[in-house]
Amino acid sequence: MYTIGIVFFVIIAVLQTLVILMQSSKGGGLAGSFGSVGMGAVFGSRGTATFLSKLTAILAAGFMVLALILGFIKSGTNGTRSLVEQERQSRTTSPAAVGVPVVPGSQEAPATTPPPPAQQQNTP
Repeated sequence: MYTIGIVFFVIIAVLQTLVILMQSSKGGGLAGSFGSVGMGAVFGSRGTATFLSKLTAILAAGFMVLALILGFIKSGTNGTRSLVEQERQSRTTSPAAVGVPVVPGSQEAPATTPPPPAQQQNTP
């Protein structure tokens, strides 16, 4: 699901870039290289600008909505927790909660030594 969302996100970004570049600007822009006369014949003289501006707005809205959706999907996974949350989680499940000291920076639980064997007294 997340991968499909990323694919759509990239497609919308590329389409939005192309639509923005195709809009005519004061200097002519990229629209002149595609033959703005031909586009004007299809959509009319004012229709091209209206169509491209509406398409830009639709793609921008889709881009923003998809970005929010993907952000919420990714924040629900355990892989994006902050370091503070990860450290807090590891301290609550580590042996330090039981009373065994943990050396800061070590990833391993401290080794506990077994109690010394009881000494037997040899009484004659």
